[in-house]
Amino acid sequence: MLKILTNPDPILRRKSQPVADVSAKEIQELIPQMMEIMLRKDGVGLAAPQVGKNIRLIVIHLKDETLALINPKIIKKSIVKEWGEEGCLSVPGQYGEVKRCKKITVKYLDAKGKPHQVIAEGLFARVVQHENDHLDGILFIDKARNITEIE
Repeated sequence: MLKILTNPDPILRRKSQPVADVSAKEIQELIPQMMEIMLRKDGVGLAAPQVGKNIRLIVIHLKDETLALINPKIIKKSIVKEWGEEGCLSVPGQYGEVKRCKKITVKYLDAKGKPHQVIAEGLFARVVQHENDHLDGILFIDKARNITEIE
């Protein structure tokens, strides 16, 4: 079972490297493990650095769909931004408001290595931006205002 790293673990602050081979056994085993721990912890997203792997891989759970985004790249961002509350499995007990683009276009590879390009809005856009920040060593608390602690 994977373990979620928490702040101030230095792995969370490292920039992640692209996944070179989507079909590699390590990647194919890591994706379902990340999905399982994310769902178990009631998360909507999880980035590989949060489980100690500095690779560009995120998993997202929205409604009844769970996605793996490998080497995600945000290629377009809306000018319009909005504030929204965020929390993070790697920063337990803290919440804050973060300003994010309302709409983004993201390119990524799925678990089979197939390329995709999607327009994400609302919660999907927010989660992709939050998890993508993890891949660059950025935590939501670096951008948040009105941070509150809940025990």
